[in-house]
Amino acid sequence: MRLSRLASIALFAAGLFTNQTYAADAPQPTTAASSFEVIPPNKDNDLRIFYADGKIVKGTPALEKMNSDANLKLWLAGNQFFAMEDVIQTFQKAHPEAGNVAVITLPPGVILKAINAGGWNYEGKDYAMQPDIYASVDLGHLKTLKAKGKMDNYMIYTHNALELMVAKDNPKSIKGIDDLGRDDLKIMLPNPLTEGIMTFYAKKVLQDHKLWDKVSGGKECKSCDPTPNVHFTSVHHREIPDGLKAGTVDVGIVWATETKNALGEGHAVDAVKLPPEDSLINDVSYAIGTLTSSTNLQAASKYLAFLKLDSGQSAYAKFGFINASKDDLETKPIP
Repeated sequence: MRLSRLASIALFAAGLFTNQTYAADAPQPTTAASSFEVIPPNKDNDLRIFYADGKIVKGTPALEKMNSDANLKLWLAGNQFFAMEDVIQTFQKAHPEAGNVAVITLPPGVILKAINAGGWNYEGKDYAMQPDIYASVDLGHLKTLKAKGKMDNYMIYTHNALELMVAKDNPKSIKGIDDLGRDDLKIMLPNPLTEGIMTFYAKKVLQDHKLWDKVSGGKECKSCDPTPNVHFTSVHHREIPDGLKAGTVDVGIVWATETKNALGEGHAVDAVKLPPEDSLINDVSYAIGTLTSSTNLQAASKYLAFLKLDSGQSAYAKFGFINASKDDLETKPIP
């Protein structure tokens, strides 16, 4: 984890759950005007090139080299960031001819905007580019690309589940989703504007428990406090373990893989497992496909074929992802 990110998290956490509330239309820091999708600062770990020789380049230097050096560009739903080094290097060992692989791991809705805009803006600089492969936690995003003639086929390659992340030993005795209605808890939730985990899954669960209006205060925003004891994240729900570490958060909704990663990084957290109707373990699916504009179709085809193998499934499973079924892994037309 980069020191700059830790510093920014510490400052961010210090301001949570104070009297200051950030409305959806409140003034936000601005960057130079750009027609491309703007990547928030300090996201170097989401912008990487994995070179065939084992070298990894991050951030601006990676963006500057993606068009020239990468033989395959993957833009993937952000919560896979911690698995990608292992997944890509496993792929490269099986297919050394595939060469260098560029990976961007940001919320899938943000990535979709970048595809439609034609590229990214990071730290004030534009990068015109397109991915070879796009993956989202919602098939609807792929349907949007199909409607624009940008993608034809897809497959489901892995699954996940929702759970609650709490401080180690669960000092607040949190048992399930209904506890998110408690006024004595400091709650951090994925933002409902760009985070697929909230947009497509957690919001539904909160609505089923008749808690959405209470926790959201009727607002849909990011980097904001919609109610006095609830904070919506800025970019990633990986901000939740940082809030727990800082002591400014009691509980948050995350993917099960996020807790596994946080524990691996030494965070003092625990998981509150949820029943299937709340974890949505039977619903959460990751859809992936090749863009029709891909200039690296052969490498893209090899990568998708790799995901269907035991080695590809195992590379994800070791990080807590749930293996796809044989039927999931069949390539199908986007409906």
